[in-house]
Amino acid sequence: MIDVGLFDRLRSKRGGKQRPGTLRGASDADTAHLDAWASQRRGVEAYVEPRTNVTETTVVLVAHDGEWTRRRIGSLGQAQDFGSKRSIPVYEVERTGYPQRMRDYTKRQKILERRRREAERDA
Repeated sequence: MIDVGLFDRLRSKRGGKQRPGTLRGASDADTAHLDAWASQRRGVEAYVEPRTNVTETTVVLVAHDGEWTRRRIGSLGQAQDFGSKRSIPVYEVERTGYPQRMRDYTKRQKILERRRREAERDA
């Protein structure tokens, strides 16, 4: 006799996805995105965010103009290796905070998005 749980059939329809509430680790796609992003911009710095109950360790890459991207990375050590191989300085957010240019960039993008929506509405 096969022991089948009541919800086994429903769980199998998830298509190989992780169970809700489990943290997804860094993937090769995350590293590839960071690598491509950094290679297309200048003055890139890395800011490592620690693991939380909700999110694995992440790294935020910030370009010279404040543009930024965030992806999962395995650990602080892996972020340091990533930066070392690409000559990118690596900082711990808990120690340094985020650069002002990142906050300024985000603020500019919000203003531009609001203007774009207003222009579409008025057209």
